[in-house]
Amino acid sequence: IPFNTIDTALSSLKNSQSYINSGMDIATKIAFDLVESFNDEEDVDSMEKVMLEYAAMDREINNYIRAFEETVNQVKREKPENIPDFENLVQEKFTAIESKNSDSDLQRNEKYMYFMDQLKEMKKQFRHISDNGNETIEQIDEDIAVTRSQMNFICPITQMEMKRPVRNKICGHIYEEGAILEIIQSRKQKKKKVRCPKMGCSHVDVKGSDLVPDEALKRVIDSQNKQ
Repeated sequence: IPFNTIDTALSSLKNSQSYINSGMDIATKIAFDLVESFNDEEDVDSMEKVMLEYAAMDREINNYIRAFEETVNQVKREKPENIPDFENLVQEKFTAIESKNSDSDLQRNEKYMYFMDQLKEMKKQFRHISDNGNETIEQIDEDIAVTRSQMNFICPITQMEMKRPVRNKICGHIYEEGAILEIIQSRKQKKKKVRCPKMGCSHVDVKGSDLVPDEALKRVIDSQNKQ
């Protein structure tokens, strides 16, 4: 079996995933734009459906890649005398894997989880009102916004207002991206772990891979600074 041909096919599948990831990033940005510009809740919800569709495509490709890899390993292990119907073997494994799918799989997609989490944060800054029977989104009371800004805008490392906030997926605390990455790099050179800089946090192993951009908070900070 020409395994180099199989590697090329796998590479194409993984390349397709990168397009799906880009699509999910764009859908996330559109949803945030809709919330920020006071669009109807229905429009925002439609982006969640788009994200679930992307998550379903991502799962399908992951399952196909898994079926491919398991079949390759099986053939290499068994070394059959006759060349098997590789495509049929892959399809059988793929069907078996797909049969175990559930809706909850899609909601565990990392980009979908990020989307929902950030959308929730965005909506915290806005509230729903009814205007002649139509649902719209309106910015929250300015006093509340100011109070929140005082609590959330300051980086625990620099003690300055954040420009590029990132949130730790493990403990939930937020830092200025450059500041936390500098600490991680410095401690890494000394082969030491990084404790979360937020006072009172018990998390003692902050990794760069655990940090995600907090787009919702960044938009709120930018909005406050424009006022």
